[in-house]
Amino acid sequence: MDELEFPPMLADLVRVTGRLVADLELFERFGHPDETAQWFRSWTDNDEADGREFRLFAMEGGGGFVGLWLVREGRPLTEQPVVFVGSEGELAVMAPDLGSYLWLLAYGVHPFVALGEEPCPTGTSPEVVAVAERHAPRARRGPEEILELAREEFPRFREHVDAQDANRR
Repeated sequence: MDELEFPPMLADLVRVTGRLVADLELFERFGHPDETAQWFRSWTDNDEADGREFRLFAMEGGGGFVGLWLVREGRPLTEQPVVFVGSEGELAVMAPDLGSYLWLLAYGVHPFVALGEEPCPTGTSPEVVAVAERHAPRARRGPEEILELAREEFPRFREHVDAQDANRR
């Protein structure tokens, strides 16, 4: 598996959903680390920032990105937290791992729910539920619990990003 290839659970999600789910457009593979680093430098207005710690896999309608934050050293991609970096400076840790994120998508949770700007949806997507059950049955929890676990485990995500942002330092 090359570094841009999705793990099976994301590849399956793309195959099943046709790349559109919960107001997100899923990529077919991770964004290249060099391109991600260039984007992050522009986003932070800091030529020293290194966005290679992110593996972007989706974009929301306003131009924000969803991806993995490679913060758990030595752990596989599927065990890394899922984060949102919005086009207007929004930041959120959405899930503690990729399996939990599949369940958020199954419930229709998109980034603005994670930011607390919109309520949690009440329905589910049967196709995405099937993907989550195949790949992450033990990660099944309600959306509020997943979001809370992510916030509790990674409370300093905003501080980490803000420390690299030339406009916020």
